[in-house]
Amino acid sequence: MPTLKEDLKQLLHQGTVIPAHPLALNAQRKLDERRQRALTRYYLASGAGGIAVGVHTTQFEIRQPKFDLLEPVLTLAAEEVDRANLDRLVIKVAGIVGPTEQALQEAELAVSLGYDLGLLSPGGLPDWSEEELLERTKRVAEVIPVFGFYLQPAVGGKVLSFDFWRAFADIPNVQAIKMAPFNRYQTLDVVRAICHSERYQNITLYTGNDDNIVNDLLTTYRFPVRGEIREKTIVGGLLGHWAVWTQKAVELLETIKQVRETGGNVPDELLTLNVAVTDCNAAFFDVAHQFRGCIAGIHEVLRRQGLLEGIWCLNPAEGLSAGQSEEIDRVYSTYPELNDDAFVQQHLNKWLS
Repeated sequence: MPTLKEDLKQLLHQGTVIPAHPLALNAQRKLDERRQRALTRYYLASGAGGIAVGVHTTQFEIRQPKFDLLEPVLTLAAEEVDRANLDRLVIKVAGIVGPTEQALQEAELAVSLGYDLGLLSPGGLPDWSEEELLERTKRVAEVIPVFGFYLQPAVGGKVLSFDFWRAFADIPNVQAIKMAPFNRYQTLDVVRAICHSERYQNITLYTGNDDNIVNDLLTTYRFPVRGEIREKTIVGGLLGHWAVWTQKAVELLETIKQVRETGGNVPDELLTLNVAVTDCNAAFFDVAHQFRGCIAGIHEVLRRQGLLEGIWCLNPAEGLSAGQSEEIDRVYSTYPELNDDAFVQQHLNKWLS
């Protein structure tokens, strides 16, 4: 059973920014390798401590035989991390989906390409029982260290019980969980379940709740368990939202870490900032239309910055919803301090070269 290297485990537990990597396409909806590499370079230059590739933001359709893009996009990102020759660590996370045999094949591919963790999605398996999902996780964890994933039902996930997460936490080689149900009660289920596991100190929690990023990162969860008080914090984020304005996301996480380390009262401005970040996410993720334009919205921000040529998705039916572009205009105007356009413009030619 492959294990996560100790230095990477330490970085994971300290908490870092892990953008969910988009897919760069040209007007023919073919992979734009130059801009795909540029995106990875952008995330690394922004200070991200990891990248997640082959996940929802990368478009699950990359696995369809007519596109066959899973291996190419995983390879390009891994190559850019290696070529960057950074003086710091970067965690490489590969998205893993599908029934058990497919998930095992994807896990083996990820390991062969040097990925450190597999983000195991329950998406596309609506009829699977919790017992079947747990058995699938055990099998995958024998191939690659697992990053669990609570995917919101609006984009293909399903509601999972406290008992599921309690059993999930006990699986050896589960290293972390991304909580993205976009639901306070379901997020609470996960954290409470982890605290009831004897492995609770070994499992790192990351927010995927793009609707509540700052508050998630500021909150300490505390539960009495078998006569002792156990605490967990959400230490970082693996987020589609952090696929844009990433340099400012890195600054934000560092600010929150400083607040957590010093203790005391949470500054009011951070609570207000949570509202601003959520408002931006509503525009990017197209909340007004049940997230239909969530991938195209991320693409549109990157297009405006010059990182992408257009907003094309593999599915021609995917695009911006009515009024979504105007909503992105609005949040750009309302919260200019949250974008990193100046940083991108300073380095864009180099990333595209």
